[in-house]
Amino acid sequence: MKNLIKKLIKKIWWAGRLFFANVRYGYPSRKLKIVGVTGTNGKTTTATLLYKVATALGYKSGLIGTVEYIIVDKKMPATHTTPDSVSLTKLFAEMAENGCQYVFMEVSSHAIDQNRIAGIDFIGGIFTNLTHDHLDYHKDMENYFLAKKKFFQMLPETSFALSNVDDAYGAKMLEGIKAQKYTFGLTPSASGTSPYGRGRMGRGIELDFSEQLETKLIGDFNKYNALGVYAALILLGMDTGKVKEVLKTALPPKGRFEYIKSSSGVTAIVDYAHTPDALDNVLKTIQKMRKEGTRVISVFGCGGDRDPVKRSIMGQIGANLSDIAIFTSDNPRSEDPEKIIDQMKKDLSSELLQKVKTISNRREAILEAVKIAQSGDVILCAGKGHEDYQEIKGVKHHFDDMEELKKAFG
Repeated sequence: MKNLIKKLIKKIWWAGRLFFANVRYGYPSRKLKIVGVTGTNGKTTTATLLYKVATALGYKSGLIGTVEYIIVDKKMPATHTTPDSVSLTKLFAEMAENGCQYVFMEVSSHAIDQNRIAGIDFIGGIFTNLTHDHLDYHKDMENYFLAKKKFFQMLPETSFALSNVDDAYGAKMLEGIKAQKYTFGLTPSASGTSPYGRGRMGRGIELDFSEQLETKLIGDFNKYNALGVYAALILLGMDTGKVKEVLKTALPPKGRFEYIKSSSGVTAIVDYAHTPDALDNVLKTIQKMRKEGTRVISVFGCGGDRDPVKRSIMGQIGANLSDIAIFTSDNPRSEDPEKIIDQMKKDLSSELLQKVKTISNRREAILEAVKIAQSGDVILCAGKGHEDYQEIKGVKHHFDDMEELKKAFG
C-alpha cells in the first residue's frame, strides 16, 4: 500500500512538473512534427538516418537518441535514449525556437512504461523489431511487448503507425490502435547489401525496391532499417526520388557497424550489438562478407546489473559464429566481471569452449584480438558501440573500442 501511494505521489509530481513546463514553453511539441522510433534493435540507426535524410533535403530537424541530441546542427551528448518528460519539453522548445520542422526520436520501453513521453503529439511511430532485452526490468517478453504497444495505442487517428511485419510482433503491434496503419518488410528472395528486394507498405501500396533503393549500409538487419526510413519519409510527404538519392550515400551513426582496416589487412568492426538477436545478426553478416580461409574473432561481454538470462545465450551465439570468441567485460557496473563471464560460458559444450578465450580486461582483450589476427581476418568488438566509457564499481572510465583498436593497430 505504501509503495502504491509513493508511486501515485511521484506520478502526480511529474504530471505537475510537465504541465508547468508546457505552460512555460508554450506546448512546444504541438509546433513540431515528431516521429517516434521504438523496438529492440535498429532505433538509433533508423532515427539517425531519418534525421540525416530530412536535413539533406533541406528540412530543419532535430534528433533525440542514444548517441546524441541534435538541434538543427547543434550536437549534445545524450544522457538517456529518451529523456524525462520535462527535459524533452525543454528540448522541443529549443528545437521550435530554432525553426525545426521535424523531430526524430528514439522511444525506449523504459520511457514508455515510466510515462516519459506523456503529452507528446506524435505525427508517426515506427516499430523495428522485438527481441530478448531488458527482461530484468519487464520480467518477460509479454510485458516488454505491452510496453512497446502502449506507444502505438497513444498515437492519434491523424498519425501513422509503421511496423516491420516480418518481425513476429509486427502485426500484433498494430492491432486495435487508432493511428493509420502501414507495414513494411522484405521478401525471402532479397539478398546482398544492395539493391534490395521487394518491400511492401500497407493500405494496398506495393513498392518495388528491386532497382530503386540502394544504400551503403551493410547487413540484412540494415535492409529493414533503410526500408523503414524510406517508407516513413514517403508517409511524411517527402520527394521519393530525392529520398532515394540521399539514402545512397547516407552513413550509419557512430558505433553501428563502424569499421577500419589495418595496414596488415585485418578488418575491425565496432558495433553496439548488446542483445542476443543483434549479436547474431552482426556475426551472420560478417560470416557472409568474409573471404574463404579467413577467421572471425569476436570480443564482447555482457553488462552488469542487467538481465542475466541473456548472458549464456550471447555466449553460445558468439562461440558458435566466431572462429575465436574472446569473452570480456562490457560495463560490469557493480558486478564482478569474472562472474559475468562464467555465466556467459556456463552452457557451452566442451567443443565450443575450445574456441573461447576469457580476458576480463577489455583493453587487453582487444589487444589479444589484434595480436592473433592475420591478414583477411575480421575482428568484431561488440556491445559498446558509440560509448566512450566503461562503468566499473560506480565509476565511469574513458574507454572507446575504436580508439583502442587504432592504438593496437598502431
